[in-house]
Amino acid sequence: MEGRESERERLRAERQAAESQDADAQLARKRRTQYLALAGFAAVAVIVALIVISQSGGDDNSPTPTTAAGVNGVARVNSELQGIDQSGQTLGDSSAPVTVTEFGDPQCPVCKAFSQQVAPDLISSKVTTGDVKYVYQPYLIIGPDSKPAMKAVLAAGEQNRFWNYLQLFYENQGEENSGYVTDEFLTNIAKAAGVSDIGAWNESRNSSKWDAVIAKGTSDAEGFGFNGTPSLVTEGPKGKQTIDGFSLPDILTAVQQVG
Repeated sequence: MEGRESERERLRAERQAAESQDADAQLARKRRTQYLALAGFAAVAVIVALIVISQSGGDDNSPTPTTAAGVNGVARVNSELQGIDQSGQTLGDSSAPVTVTEFGDPQCPVCKAFSQQVAPDLISSKVTTGDVKYVYQPYLIIGPDSKPAMKAVLAAGEQNRFWNYLQLFYENQGEENSGYVTDEFLTNIAKAAGVSDIGAWNESRNSSKWDAVIAKGTSDAEGFGFNGTPSLVTEGPKGKQTIDGFSLPDILTAVQQVG
């Protein structure tokens, strides 16, 4: 009897281990599919940009209108965010019925693609209308340069320039953990983002007060079962749910379901 019971326990343990491995494999396949889809969006954008440049006669050596003090994307980001309320990490009307929360890492290249290919449409279609407020939470998974970058973004939020800073950081993102996140780089982004009091911003970004904010973002992300960035959650009168996918239709469907 004892031998049979031991055998049953062994088989049960093997079955549970196999089920767990299968679930992990399915999650990994799903995340890879999402990353490939978003990478595809970015590739299409690059091709379109090259076509536009070739057709506009780009040999006149005229300065790019979207640069300021060596920072790329200033005009585009300013246009995208113009007239939209900001308060700390929140973009949009604080009383909007639905919240879309993105968990991200400023160094994440997939987050960069999302910020360029999907976020602008979400902002223009739902945030500017007052239907959605868009919140960003830190989930730092790339490496050591992510923390000073995130603290710089959070500090800009104290002057209601969080989203300008974040979007410009993505526009000027370098290779992961290559050392590009220097004081000079961060300060140039702050100036281009419209941070008016650079002294206060410098003091804030070097403060340990943001450690708790970053830790909470990580804890909340892991609580939802996330293991990659960007990851999205929507919350409204009808409940809260994670968003399965990176495309605008995926997000709008989730917004409708909880709104």
